[in-house]
Amino acid sequence: MTNKVQRAEKFMRHAMAAHGSSVYLVALAQTRSEHDAQDVAQDVFCRLLTDATAFTSDEHLRAWLLRVTVNRCRELHRMPWRRRVDALDERAELSSPDVGTEDAALAELRADPVWQALRELPEKLRVVALLHYVEEYSTDQIARIVGCAPATVRTRLYRARRQMRQILEPNSEPKEESYEQASV
Repeated sequence: MTNKVQRAEKFMRHAMAAHGSSVYLVALAQTRSEHDAQDVAQDVFCRLLTDATAFTSDEHLRAWLLRVTVNRCRELHRMPWRRRVDALDERAELSSPDVGTEDAALAELRADPVWQALRELPEKLRVVALLHYVEEYSTDQIARIVGCAPATVRTRLYRARRQMRQILEPNSEPKEESYEQASV
């Protein structure tokens, strides 16, 4: 069992400033809810505060944070109450009372057709597409973060591109993409 530690305030400020937006964006893509994404991001940084992992670089810290974010989102989706809440959300979409105070960047992101298409992808495709195209991780790095083989990541990226193309261009014919293009 690892010992609990209390990290320095300077370290935590750096981690949040440097990687907070990435953690939030991955959480938002996975949960599809601003409130859940905020909760997940808070949970991730609370875990960092007391975790004893010795980080060798800033990239190691970033990968650790994103891995914990993906795992926390999976835990959230497995909770029994989550299925009941999701069923209610599908039946009636309630308007948010604080829409007037919404951040302009978040509103712009929500209106972006690519972001909307990304949100429609299944979780496994969504997370690899986000990590590859937004966070600019290689397929090997993504494989370590999500816990699968690099070939699986390449397949998921291929499927994500294909599905997003169908979502964004519903009237176009599906274009065949070779395996070589999918592995780039």
